[in-house]
Amino acid sequence: MTGEPLDDLERRRAQLYEQLAGTGDFRPGSVNATYRRCGKPNCACARPGHRGHGPRWLWTRSSGGKTRTRQVAAAELEKVRAELANYREFAALSEQIVEVNEAICEAKPVAGPAGVPREEPSGEKGGFAGRSRRRPPPR
Repeated sequence: MTGEPLDDLERRRAQLYEQLAGTGDFRPGSVNATYRRCGKPNCACARPGHRGHGPRWLWTRSSGGKTRTRQVAAAELEKVRAELANYREFAALSEQIVEVNEAICEAKPVAGPAGVPREEPSGEKGGFAGRSRRRPPPR
C-alpha cells in the first residue's frame, strides 16, 4: 500500500468501513461435532468400531483466557455457522482497515507548531520533560 496517494487510501478506508457495517451478527469461535459413549454395556456404542452417540454440536470460543463451550441445538446450527463466517469476515476487514490506516498515517506529513512540516527525528533518545509527581506528605 505504500506509495498510494493519500486520497486513494482514504477512499479505500471508507469502502472498508462500509463493508464492515454490513457484516451483520457475528460471534468468534468454532463449531465441532462430538460423539460419546454412554457407558451402558449393552448399548450399540459399546461395540468396537462404533463412534458413539451423536453428533452433539459444540460451539467453542476463548474469552478472558478461558475456553468456553456451549452445546448448540440442531435447529440453531446453521445460524451459528453463519455468525462464525461473519466473524471471519469482520476479522479480515479489521486487519485490512488497520493496514490502510497505517499507510494513511505514514502518508500524512508531520506538522510543527505553526503547521509547517517538521524534520524527521534524528533517532536521539529524549528524556521526560514533564514535572515529577510527588506524593503529599502523610498526615
